[in-house]
Amino acid sequence: MATQTDKKGSEAPRSIQNRRARFDYNIMESHEAGIALVGSEVKSLYLGRGHLNDAFCRVVNGELFLINADIEPYEKASVFQHERRRDRKLLMHRKEINTLDRKAMEKGLSLIPLSLYFKNGRVKVDVGLGKGKALYDKRDKIAQDDERREIERVRAQKFD
Repeated sequence: MATQTDKKGSEAPRSIQNRRARFDYNIMESHEAGIALVGSEVKSLYLGRGHLNDAFCRVVNGELFLINADIEPYEKASVFQHERRRDRKLLMHRKEINTLDRKAMEKGLSLIPLSLYFKNGRVKVDVGLGKGKALYDKRDKIAQDDERREIERVRAQKFD
């Protein structure tokens, strides 16, 4: 289901998360950016039909772009369909873009879109600055999570 119902019964769009981002990267900081979209893209995102699995951000000629994000075509748009995986411009202040560009040039740092969500009727992108995790870091994280779940399971059985 693409929408959530709040207490009043009105439907609010669900945010689109990049689940692999926090597993594959240590996110050091995140920034909110607007995004330049066409009408059918906004309607498709409102229905929750977008994916950030292979998406990344890049600074090109002083402008920030979201590359390889997949927004499915809106079925009810007749002639004015959008390209599914086109580059989309992210809207941030020049000073913020320059800061992100300098930080991203450091060894091992990447700009990764973490989520797409609606805020005051506009689509926003949460862009994270992250450093890639090594395979052993991922294994340690999985082992810690399993251990934590096992402890919670034992505690839950104790109180029953």
